[in-house]
Amino acid sequence: MLGDTPRELPQKFALLLLPEFSMMPVTAAIEPLRLANRVSEKELYSWQMVTTDGKPVSASNGLLLSPDSDHGKVGGRTSIIVCGGLNIQDYAGKPTLNWLRKMARQGLGIGSLCTGCYVLAEAGLLDDHTCTIHWENMPAFAEAFPEIRMSGSLFEIDRDRFTCAGGTAAVDMMLAVISSQHGPELASAVAEQIIHSPIRHHSEHQRMSLPARIGARHPKLIGIIEKMENNLEEPLSPSILARDAGLSTRQLERLFRRYIDRSPKRYYLELRLKKARLLLLQTDMSVINVALACGFSSPSHFSKCYRAFYGRTPYREQGVPSDGRQTSEQKIEA
Repeated sequence: MLGDTPRELPQKFALLLLPEFSMMPVTAAIEPLRLANRVSEKELYSWQMVTTDGKPVSASNGLLLSPDSDHGKVGGRTSIIVCGGLNIQDYAGKPTLNWLRKMARQGLGIGSLCTGCYVLAEAGLLDDHTCTIHWENMPAFAEAFPEIRMSGSLFEIDRDRFTCAGGTAAVDMMLAVISSQHGPELASAVAEQIIHSPIRHHSEHQRMSLPARIGARHPKLIGIIEKMENNLEEPLSPSILARDAGLSTRQLERLFRRYIDRSPKRYYLELRLKKARLLLLQTDMSVINVALACGFSSPSHFSKCYRAFYGRTPYREQGVPSDGRQTSEQKIEA
């Protein structure tokens, strides 16, 4: 397990940088390790950057990073961290998946930052494990891997698998590792060095609270929106939402107009369309299946609503075939 006292020091990490990886979680994961060495005055941890071919790779922010080697040179008791970012499906190739499976058979700890979790799932390394991924990627991940247990936590450490939502959550995951292996006093000292207080527990939610996101704290409004977010595939009618909240439909309408500046029907539609966009961009689901997953029974109605909201059709969002041919589904939009 990642949190166990290492058999030998320094404990080694190899960060596999995939193209378009997110830079923030990578640096957020490394800095606590560096500072643990500095504060303890011991070499507790070491790390190396690797790519699939040993060549420099660009992060999602455009910065080019030169690796120490290719992943084939990783050996010994090394924990592997797959670092993902944008367009992760394009970089989960068979050589990478086969290498990860080989490392897993050797008993190495294998984890991920941000969307790297997708690669672990593709490799079959998350079966019977709880994992997490960035909140924006959760709908697509759940559609692609419905059998895998996913949480909305900052990070998950489940035996020899560890996954992190990304961003600053990587700091908290590494502080948890340092605390488990070398004591909470060292972890606290490291947190103070990077001005990170308090250290967050793994189970804390990734996203801001709903009241903070919508800028309102009305308890009935919060309850209604939570119910909307939990019922995107089979939307509830305004009358049901109002009844369950102990309101009339007119009171429901006034509540949304006052605090959200739109009707409950419009707000609900926007939630469904935002989920649809994530599925279109992050999965290979057909437009019809995306429509059904977001509560639209008619593909033409879905296309009309999507185009009105985003200014382009669902097919344009995914990319029209370069040869200009239309499928039967695309003709619905014409």
